[in-house]
Parts: sequence; structure tokens; C-alpha cells
Amino acid sequence: MAKKKKKNTPGHIDAPKSEEQIKMENAQDLYDFLFEACNILRGPVSQDNFKDYITPILYYKRISDVYDEEMQAALEESGGDMDFAMLPEQHRFDIPEGCHWKDVRERSENLGAAIVGAMRKIELANPDTLYGVLSMFSSQKWTNKNILTDGKIRDLIEHLSTRNLGNNAYPADLMGDAYEVLLKKFADDSKAQAGEFYTPRSVVNLLIRILDPKPGETVYDPACGSGGMLIEAVHHMHHDNLCCGSIFGQEKNVVNAAIAKMNLFLHGASDFNIMQGDTLRSPKILQGSGIAKFDCVIANPPFSLDKWGSTEWSSDKFGRNVWGTPSDSCGDYAWIQHMVKSMAPGNSRMAVVMPQGILFRGNEEGRIREKMVKSDLIEAVVTLGDKLFYGTGLSPCFLILRKMKPAEHSGRILMIDGTKILTAKRAQNILSPKDVDRLYQLYTDYQDVEDYSKVVTLKEIEEKEFNLSPNRYVEYHKEPIRPYEEVKKEFIEALEAVRIAEEEFKKIISA
Repeated sequence: MAKKKKKNTPGHIDAPKSEEQIKMENAQDLYDFLFEACNILRGPVSQDNFKDYITPILYYKRISDVYDEEMQAALEESGGDMDFAMLPEQHRFDIPEGCHWKDVRERSENLGAAIVGAMRKIELANPDTLYGVLSMFSSQKWTNKNILTDGKIRDLIEHLSTRNLGNNAYPADLMGDAYEVLLKKFADDSKAQAGEFYTPRSVVNLLIRILDPKPGETVYDPACGSGGMLIEAVHHMHHDNLCCGSIFGQEKNVVNAAIAKMNLFLHGASDFNIMQGDTLRSPKILQGSGIAKFDCVIANPPFSLDKWGSTEWSSDKFGRNVWGTPSDSCGDYAWIQHMVKSMAPGNSRMAVVMPQGILFRGNEEGRIREKMVKSDLIEAVVTLGDKLFYGTGLSPCFLILRKMKPAEHSGRILMIDGTKILTAKRAQNILSPKDVDRLYQLYTDYQDVEDYSKVVTLKEIEEKEFNLSPNRYVEYHKEPIRPYEEVKKEFIEALEAVRIAEEEFKKIISA
């Protein structure tokens, strides 16, 4: 049956859409446009490789469109003076001759090689801002015509050419939001590999709310993936000018490091420092000869990483083995100690996502955990529910550490059992905004709540052999055990009521 059209009643006027609704609709529209670009690649390119193509070409198109906008603005300002409009100071990025998007669009063959060549020259022309960004993507993928024909690349170029992707059409926050949705789609498609570059944004939002970075404070993620935690920090600080130069990250995977830089750029961050390299073996963000210090340190490192470099760590020149050296089969406590060493003196704080095994595993990890507890840096331990993260069957938790805990938190740790605070979905559970608010409230209240949280002393933790699992401390509601005779009496009465009802029923149907 066809749906009836809604009548416009006299005097009825639809409520105007809010600015946030319009922004969400625009971001969804842009996401749909970008995802259609993915569909052009579908077939010859597997879906878990989409990001290796869409990310750099989106970035290249936006750079070109922003350049054109800047050119137009400079021409208007100068009354049409082309020499003035071409000056480097009028543009955020320099695009060498023959390397603009429109130049590649005019090519008729070898389009993959043309795109790669143009992106490489743009990167070389902008060493301070684009070094190691565009060249990190495989030129072989773009130039292998057995995978991607000129026809497919032409379709992709023409599709992206139907829209201006500059700042005037799509401000940085809108472009960034649409790209974040696209990254989530890439994560949904690639599953097992997704944990390398994508942390559920609800978890990121919760951790940033707890750390509450302020404009002017430095933020560091030593395993930054696609940059989601750093971007959320910039959002939290409302893109304040003081964010410039205060965002730092390191990422081992070369493509993910490039994506992090692009992602920050697409979100409007203008001055940040993302380094590529193995943080545990070779930290790149240093102060003099030591580890750099930051106000907020946040990360979701790879869970239970093996062969992470314990031999080098045992005599680490940066002194990061604060409490000991974990075995080479599991680097969880190496990440934690690196992050602790990266905390600045004073009011610095830290949030780290980990598998729940770090809360109770024994041997060297148990000895390290004991020293960590005794340091009185831990403010809260929060366990999360299953199936929230991509690519791992391990149940997650997170720790909040502070250099200067509030006086009333000194010698205490808040234990939160958040395993039941989630919204169940068929394939992947999520933390809804309501779930995030509930967990945040439990943290800020910092008090005992039956079934959910318990504030415990370090002495109580010592009595449980330094086990940090919240379910060892939280008090759970228990129904009182009723006397046997009372329950038996109720059962007999219920059984008699059933018998009487059955007799009445028989009388009714036989009448």
C-alpha cells in the first residue's frame, strides 16, 4: 500500500533545523559522496585496501581546491594582480607547475603514474608540512594496471571533480567529520586489521573528557594510529589557537602515520608533530637527550605485543623501565611505563587502553603492577564490555593516572566495573552517548555505587595481592536467601491455584 502524503495543515510551519542538524546532514552527504568513490574501486581493489587509495587522492584534491580558493582570494584582494596571487605567502601549500589536480585531469593515459608523480613533487615542494605524508602510499598500487586501469582511475578523478572540496565548500571540521565516518567504514570492512588505526570514537570521547586538556597544554599519543585521540583533543579545546604546536604523536605503521597527518589536516589542525617509527624501540619525540614531557598522555597501544624489544628495554637509555622489564612476549607494561615517563611534572595526567589481563597477570607483570600501585599514580581503573574494539577478542580496560591526585584521592583508587554499560549490537557492541555519560559520571562522582564502582585503599589492594580487577572490589547486589519453609509454602499454594484453575477450565469446555 502506498504511503499517504503528509498534509500541510494551514498555519503549519516545520521547525527550522538547528545548526548541528545541518552540519550532520552535510557531513553525511559528503560521506556518501566519498563512499561512492570507494564503490568505483570495488572489484579490482579489495575493500580493506580502500583507504590506501581514497585517503591520498582525497588529500590531493583538497590541497588543489584550497590552493584555488587562496588564489581567488588573493586576486580579489589585489585587484587581479596574478603575480601577487602566485606568491608563496598567499598559499598554505606550494603546488609546482604541472602538479595541480586539473593538470592530472587533463592527462589521457598513465593516470596512476601521473597522480603519484604529482603528489611526490608536491611533497618535495612542502618539506616542512608534507614530508613523509604522500610518499608513504604505495606507488606500485597506483601504477599497476592489472589492479587499477586508466579507465577506473579516470572514473575516480571525474567523480571527485564534480565537487569543490576546498574550505569554502567544506570547512575543516565538516570535512574531518565525514572522513572520520569513512575511516569507521574502512574499519568495519577490514575488521582484524582495524585496531591498528581506529579506536571507537565513543571510547576516545570518554578518555578525552576525563583528561580534559586545556588550550596551551600539550597532548601526546605514542601509538596514534589515524590520529583520532589527538583530533578529539583538538575538538575538546575548540580548535583554540593555543593548540598550535601542542599536538604530538608517533606511529609505527608508515601508512597510518601518513593518515594521521592527513586526518589532522582535514580537521583543521595547522601545527602538529607526528613522527613515524617504533615508539618502544626508538622514541622520536625527545627533549634534548631524554623523553619529551607532556601535560596529557593518551593511547590505545597494540594489545599484548610480542617481540617488542625487551632486550634493549632492560638497559633503556631513556630510563623508561621505571618499574621493571616485561617479557618479550607481551609489551603492555612497556607501553604503560613509556607513557608514565612521558608525563610532565605538576598536573599531568594519562589515560591508556589495555587488555584486562594487565590487571591480574602474575610473574614480572605482577611485580611491575605492585610498584605501579605503590607509586600512588593510579586514580581510576575502568573495565569495559566485550566486542567494543576491532581486531581483538580481549576484553579491554583503561587506567587513569595523575602526577598530582586530588588530596581526597591520595592513597585510593576508584574501581569501575563498566562491563555491563554498553549498547549491544549484532556484530559490534558500542558505547552510546548515554553509556559514555554514565561512565563519565561514575568517574567524576568518585564514590561507591552498588554493582558499578568502589573506592579502595592501597592497603585493600595489597591484601588482594595487588590485583586491580574491579570485580574483586565492587559490591554487587544480592537477593536475600529466603527460608526454605517459606518458599515451599508459596510453591504448594501456587500448585494448588494451578490445579483449581485447571478444574475450572475443564468445566467451561465441557459445558
